[in-house]
Amino acid sequence: MPKMKSKKAFTKRVKVTGSGQFKRARAYTSHLAPHKTTKQKRHLRKASLVSKSDYKRDKTLVQQ
Repeated sequence: MPKMKSKKAFTKRVKVTGSGQFKRARAYTSHLAPHKTTKQKRHLRKASLVSKSDYKRDKTLVQQ
């Protein structure tokens, strides 16, 4: 049986941490940015981890 291929579109948007979690960028950063407060934009700059419920689905997309 051949190995499953990783979904390249997903692997370009995500990095795998040492503990195996997925690190991702936040959404809503550029669209209609002038209407957002400085605090909102500052918090959106920081990366975050994929939630547990999404991780269960996403781990099939990345072959480690």
